[in-house]
Amino acid sequence: MANVQIKGVDDDLYARLKALAASENRSVSQQVLFLLKSYLAKKHQWQKTKTPGQILLELSGSWEDPKSPTQIVKELKRARKSTRKLKAGF
Repeated sequence: MANVQIKGVDDDLYARLKALAASENRSVSQQVLFLLKSYLAKKHQWQKTKTPGQILLELSGSWEDPKSPTQIVKELKRARKSTRKLKAGF
């Protein structure tokens, strides 16, 4: 069985890790091993899930229209319906 040594752990992080281990009745080493195993088991699922940014990038360029942007804006403005409430103000 291999050993792992972690250097550069700040005191606050170690204290939090130690408290978490104590609350779950584990040693610090057992807790670190548990967290590593949990992370690696879930990482595969996380990689499959698309982020909102990835979804947005996939959508970019998906709307293609032969009309120019100016024509599209004119059509949208023409399709709007005005109401008295808006003319008079809120």
